[in-house]
Amino acid sequence: MPSSEENVAESTNNVIIEVKNVTKSYRRESIEIPVLSDITLEVAAGEFLALMGPSGSGKTTLLNLIAGIDRPDSGDVLVNKTNITSLGESALAKWRARNVGFVFQFYNLLPVLTAFENVELPLLLTNLSKKEKREHVEAALQLVGLGDRMKHFPKQLSGGQEQRVAIARAIVTDPTLLVADEPTGDLDKVSAGEIMTLLERLNKEFKKTIVMVTHDPRATEKAHKVMHLDKGELNV
Repeated sequence: MPSSEENVAESTNNVIIEVKNVTKSYRRESIEIPVLSDITLEVAAGEFLALMGPSGSGKTTLLNLIAGIDRPDSGDVLVNKTNITSLGESALAKWRARNVGFVFQFYNLLPVLTAFENVELPLLLTNLSKKEKREHVEAALQLVGLGDRMKHFPKQLSGGQEQRVAIARAIVTDPTLLVADEPTGDLDKVSAGEIMTLLERLNKEFKKTIVMVTHDPRATEKAHKVMHLDKGELNV
């Protein structure tokens, strides 16, 4: 049996996201609006974390900092031991492309592209061959249950199917981390349940680390841990 010291070491090595003393505010004209105040957070590899809180509490801001979309005013964000706050814009863009899959509330699909073409978009920046890209896209769409909808355009799909296409696009590069911002916010109860079951499967079977922002208490049932943001402070 491993000693307590070995358990601590294993736990430390298992941490994939480290948010250290992060503060963030925005300026509106001459007024500075604090959003996050000295946030510290660790997320283990393979964890499914849900962030809840009232509107304006800083949930999406924290998600964007973890995903490298935004930068903190102070503090550090490390993902897989890479301090992403120290990366230049070009390096950060490359890091995001390799490591983060994004799922948004409103899908963000291009209406003029088929499901296949929407999912293929992140692969256009890679060195994969045409055959490899096709195989990756087909596998991602099969995984989300849309292998028979590859040639359909977004307007030919239901909201739940559009969100499945968006999830396929998020996972097609096999990212380290999935970030989901209100992934069920625009869906009916049945479709929302299906999306959460899919995210749970990605977490359990494919060991994807997921950080999700949600207002929906039902969505948090699939998460391992729920944390609450309120007035810029983080609580369990």
